[in-house]
Amino acid sequence: MTEPIVVVGAALLDDCRLLAARRSAPPELAGRWELPGGKVEPGETPQAALVRELREELGVETEPLERVPGEWPLRDPYVLHVWTARLLPGSPAPKPLQDHDGLRWLTPADLWTVEWLTQDAPAVQEIERRLKRAQERGAS
Repeated sequence: MTEPIVVVGAALLDDCRLLAARRSAPPELAGRWELPGGKVEPGETPQAALVRELREELGVETEPLERVPGEWPLRDPYVLHVWTARLLPGSPAPKPLQDHDGLRWLTPADLWTVEWLTQDAPAVQEIERRLKRAQERGAS
């Protein structure tokens, strides 16, 4: 049995909004939405991979915050780990540079207006719970 290869996904948060990225490739995923990220390279920490992937895919500088509990299977031998992250002060706005052709900042009310990749949906549900709690705290 081979050791799973970790793919990190970013729940990039800004003012109670989550960034969704629309895939442009490969053809079987094109047009669906995901949490941006990519593979952890040998010798790289998941947090370092997340920062690198977001710089390459979106042109932004970020800070990983915490891992979202859970692990979601992708095609063998890959598994998805999701981390919350925020843009660093002074970072440019995200742009779709690699593997994406669109970005949207989604509020909790908008989260399910896009067609998420199946493997990202459970993590998005967890992020939705967190965003709603944060909104409730802000309203009280």
